[in-house]
Parts: sequence; structure tokens; C-alpha cells
Amino acid sequence: MQVPSRKSSIIFFITFGACLVAFAVALNVGWAVLHWRQVAILVLGIVFFFAIIAGLILNTIFLVREIRRNEQHDSFINAVTHELKTPITSIRLYLETLKTRDVDEKTRQEFYTIMLADNDQLLHTVEQVLRAGRLTHRKAAAHRERIQLAPLVQERIDWARVRYHLDERTLVYKELPDDGAPAVVVGDMEELRAVLTNLIDNAIKYSLHNNQISVEAGPLDSTRAVIRVQDNGIGIPADQLKRIFRRFYRVASRESKRVKGTGLGLFIVRSIIKRHKGRVFAESAGVGMGSTFIIELPRA
Repeated sequence: MQVPSRKSSIIFFITFGACLVAFAVALNVGWAVLHWRQVAILVLGIVFFFAIIAGLILNTIFLVREIRRNEQHDSFINAVTHELKTPITSIRLYLETLKTRDVDEKTRQEFYTIMLADNDQLLHTVEQVLRAGRLTHRKAAAHRERIQLAPLVQERIDWARVRYHLDERTLVYKELPDDGAPAVVVGDMEELRAVLTNLIDNAIKYSLHNNQISVEAGPLDSTRAVIRVQDNGIGIPADQLKRIFRRFYRVASRESKRVKGTGLGLFIVRSIIKRHKGRVFAESAGVGMGSTFIIELPRA
């Protein structure tokens, strides 16, 4: 009796396995042909089942988003109400004092200064809300011109020093060395001024008592100009570095809740920079480690 070779055994088992697979397929196909109605119902049932599951998942996602949006909207309304009510109440208090009491000229001038500051705060809040609304609907900047970054940034630095009573060591400005030509961009002067105002204002407010802010501006390379606003404040968690540019969004931390705001500032910054064909992003080593906001704009 001859012993079969290893090759013959392999061929046998491969052939045997293929026959079994073909037999199984034939049985299933035959069953499907004989019971096609049941198969069609089963397939439709599976399709509808997954469709219902997908619908439930999508509905849950939209529901969660709507809940978050409503929460942000309510927070925005409360913040704006507070931002409007506080300076109005303060102005009314000082006006009533001036009306009902005789005060000396020095005190009177102090009252005028405080009321003007409250009026500026009130006007800033209104402008933020109106600007956010315009940015949502308007796609192109109304006015374009060639703008040198250095004078514009220096102007906003001087404004911030006066408003917050800061010296040159606390709010530092550094003009980056140019490459033979100053950093010039094409854009809307008022909108870029609003961008710098928001970033510097945020850096000061979120630094709390650790006010050490640095602003840099100048050429980044032959095609881009850069603005960096760095602070040593409360910092930003890594998972929220991109979320902070959303409308109404504010970092959920104990320190950030101590700072007044509407959640519109960074949304306005991102919208304006995007319309100027640039980009803005934030960097932070973590909570309590400060943060840096970087703007890159195409050079004219």
C-alpha cells in the first residue's frame, strides 16, 4: 500500500475545504431563493434598525449641542447685562452725588474721570456686540488700505498703558527686526485696531495680579507679518486652545470666572483675521503658565 505524499495531502485538504465552502454557499443561496420573502424582511429590518440607531445618535448630538448653545447664550445674556448695568449704575451714582452734594473741584474732576471710564467701558461692550453681529453677516471688509503694523501696535500699547495705568516695564512692546522693509499689510484699520484691543485687553484682564505682558510685531518671513501677545496669567488648558475662539465660549475655570467678559472678544479676533487672509492661534503650557496669542497676516 503506497503512502500518499505531503503534496497530495495538501491538495486533498484544500480541495475538501473548497468543496465544503461551495456546499455551504449553495445551501445558503438555496435557502435564500426558497425563502426570499423572509430574507427581504430580515434585510429591511436590519437596515431600518441601523437607520433608527443612527437617527437617535444624531438627535442626541444635536440635542447636546443645542443645550450647550442655550447655556452659552444664557451666559452671554447675563454677562452683557452685567457689563451694561455696572457702568450705568456707577455713572448714575456719581451724577446723583454731584446733584445732591456740594463737592470740591478736585473731587468733581475725579468723578468726571471715573464716569468717562465707565462710559468707555459701556461703549466698548456695545461695540463688541454690534461688531460680532456685523462679522456674522458681512463677508468682506468695507475699507482696505496699506497699514504699517508698528505704528498701529504702538498706538494700542499706549492706549492700554493709559487705560490700565501700566508702565513700560509691565506692558512691553518689542518691534521685530525688519528685512529691509517694514511690516505692511492690507486691511481695514478699524478692524485690526479692534483685534489688537481685544488681545491686549484680554492679556491684561486674565493676568490678574501677575501683570507682565509682552507684545511683539514685525516681519515673520518674506510673505508674512506676525503679532504676538504674551502674558503670564492664568493660562489655558490644552484641550481648550481651539475652543476659545468660538462665539460666547469662555474657559470653564475658577480663575476665568473672576474676569468679566462676554465671550465675544476672541471670536471677533478670529473672524477679522480670517477675513484678512491670515490666521490666529493660541499657545499655552497649561493652567497657571500664561498664554501667547499669535497672529500671522500676509504682507502687502
